[in-house]
Amino acid sequence: MAAPEQLPPRVGSALDELRATIDRAAELAREIEARPPAAADLSARLADVESDRDELSTKLAEYEQQVGRLMNLYVATYQLHATLDPSEVQATIAEIAINLLGAEQFVLLFWKNDARDSSGECEIAFAQGMEDDQTGLYPNGIYGGGDPAVDATLSDGVLRIGPIDGSKALACVPLTVQGATVGALVILKLFDHKAMLRTEDRDLLDLIAAHAASALFAARVYSNTDRKLKTLESLVALVRRQ
Repeated sequence: MAAPEQLPPRVGSALDELRATIDRAAELAREIEARPPAAADLSARLADVESDRDELSTKLAEYEQQVGRLMNLYVATYQLHATLDPSEVQATIAEIAINLLGAEQFVLLFWKNDARDSSGECEIAFAQGMEDDQTGLYPNGIYGGGDPAVDATLSDGVLRIGPIDGSKALACVPLTVQGATVGALVILKLFDHKAMLRTEDRDLLDLIAAHAASALFAARVYSNTDRKLKTLESLVALVRRQ
């Protein structure tokens, strides 16, 4: 039997549909092949966005840290000048050293009257964690010299941050009033969770140098004046009763 020259209509229609399906498949394949560059471009754009996000997150964290430091400075300054009680000012200096600087062991030194020009001795106005001090430089509430960094800061009023050769001090903060050095905050040890004084601690140390002594000096002047005034008032009242 001879093969028919033409396919039955139904078979031809099926082949046409098959060819159309194959063409559509080929077109879809071309589209799929064309998609990877678009996907790669999208991935690149996504990577850029993620990079920008990470950069913004880093800057935000830095800004938050800066705001936190500024708040600490503001609070510390406010607290130093918020009272005219010398003991409270000393306690505030201690709180700043402990809570903001992470100091575990430190002393607050002030020249004894005219000791700067005579004996060279400083009184220890406040001490923290000195029970186990092995230096022997701070006995009986007196510092008579011996630490090169402390002596230098008391002499020239320059802030020093350790390590310093021959010194046990991690930081020597001069305390000045009207340009004259009247004492020093000497940090000898930090808490274990803080390995060292960081760069951002410098602002706080500068603040202590600028404000601690003036706040304490003002408190002492007020305390002495108030005590003299009360004594005078008592004398006046006594005279009036006679």
